[in-house]
Amino acid sequence: MARLPRLTLADLPHHIIQRGNNGAEIFVDAQDRQTMLDLLREMARRFDVDVHAYVLMPNHFHLLLTPRTELGLPQFMQAVGRSYVRYFNNRHGRSGTLWEGRYRCTVLQARDWLIPTMVSMDLNPVRAGLVPKAGDWPWSSYGASAGLRNDALVSPHAMFWTLGNTPFARDAAYVSAVDTGLSSDAQEQISHAAMRGWALGDSDFIEKLQQKTERRISRQRAGRPPKAPKTLS
Repeated sequence: MARLPRLTLADLPHHIIQRGNNGAEIFVDAQDRQTMLDLLREMARRFDVDVHAYVLMPNHFHLLLTPRTELGLPQFMQAVGRSYVRYFNNRHGRSGTLWEGRYRCTVLQARDWLIPTMVSMDLNPVRAGLVPKAGDWPWSSYGASAGLRNDALVSPHAMFWTLGNTPFARDAAYVSAVDTGLSSDAQEQISHAAMRGWALGDSDFIEKLQQKTERRISRQRAGRPPKAPKTLS
């Protein structure tokens, strides 16, 4: 079956997954992870991409971002990928590909799916058994979203600001959302959409997106959004 072309659109959030070739580690130690974060920050500025959330796992990474131009996302990912592979191969005395093919990408309806996708990403290390709590994994944007630290890479999305009227309220609402977690159905929809390249949103969102491309962007129907975390006032 021919691969579907990736759907990338300016000013809409995208969930990105890039995996190591054959499940191999792409981060050996803290220096590798910090190098990736530095590259993400540099290339995000260069290609006008807002990074809302991230998590670096041993053999893959997730990004939640909004490109501000039509070509910003592919240029950003290409620049990050090439630069990191060159660094990684030189440092670890290896050659050849590091990535498992193309990065995976799905467009999200921010209203219903941006916060759940952030939660899913921050819980990834917990689901993998690496740490007991999301806050124990230092290589994600959870600390920034929970108000524990500043992170120059993270640009909060407008939906994040709806969680509360003050920074404290927003941070507390997000911590509560992560502590509550996602239903198995919501997690499955996020994972499936990202791996298959389907857009994730309600029927109106899917219909409007479909008018912008000849590429089929949903399997059969739009997913039902999970219950959103309550806004604190």
